[in-house]
Amino acid sequence: CMSSVARFCNDPSRYLLGCPVMNAPDIRHGVLYVVATPIGNLQDLSPRAMQVLRDVAVIAAEDTRHSKKLLTHFGIGTALLSLHEHNERDVTGSVLKKLSAGMDIALVSDAGTPLISDPGFHLVRAARQAGVRVVPVPGPAALVAALSVAGLPTDRFCFEGFLSSKQSARRQRLQALADHRATLVFYESSHRILASVADMADIFGGDREATLARELTKTFETVLSDSLASLLVQLQADSQQQKGEFVVMVHGATPQATAVVDAASEHVLTVLLAELPLKQAAALASKITGLSKNVLYERGLQLKG
Repeated sequence: CMSSVARFCNDPSRYLLGCPVMNAPDIRHGVLYVVATPIGNLQDLSPRAMQVLRDVAVIAAEDTRHSKKLLTHFGIGTALLSLHEHNERDVTGSVLKKLSAGMDIALVSDAGTPLISDPGFHLVRAARQAGVRVVPVPGPAALVAALSVAGLPTDRFCFEGFLSSKQSARRQRLQALADHRATLVFYESSHRILASVADMADIFGGDREATLARELTKTFETVLSDSLASLLVQLQADSQQQKGEFVVMVHGATPQATAVVDAASEHVLTVLLAELPLKQAAALASKITGLSKNVLYERGLQLKG
């Protein structure tokens, strides 16, 4: 027995095989597993995720009623606790206590990967700061699934999640993204899909290429690719295409390196450069002249050089 103690005493992650060691250290803290769950088709739950959900002591779920259906389908009887955007800060402390007591816990959202436009950030951050091991159990994510079939560039993309429900704030954010060259990715609900696509067509230009992925992995999954203006017409013409959960992907802005800065615009830029940093001068000159901020920024570099 003593030889077993000698082998395992220095490894707090191993049990001491029942050896009579006085004042043995705590075995370990629990592990927080961040588990991806299906976004529609239940068969997308990975075997590893299924095993983790069975083995942990507790599952922290965004909506326990929703997650209960998933667990019941796979015959998993693990206890659930509620952790959502409205109670996450309050619940995090009690979850950390369970982890400190050696309980393994799984974090799940209603669908897809937790923290991706879903709750979990405060818990994961607090757990890492407390020295708790946080382990990803990867799987479905609407963002990645949509990009994989969109036919748009994926070497660079900007994930914006949900835009504001208020039109003024939504349009302001879209305006800030108008010159981004990376593919833009948004989540949107059925309540705002028409308004959001209309704003995108207005601000990005109706001819900008885009893809709408709706109800991914579900019965009525559709993926439509066209110009923003054409997609808006298709949505308006078919109320069925307005239902469900959407991933909206928009092609990045086309480089305007060949655009010419006319003499009057260059004069405005020169005056502003005398008083402001380049980035601010280009942004303000863009508002005054209507030229692209990126084009004016590049010209400002030349002028300063």
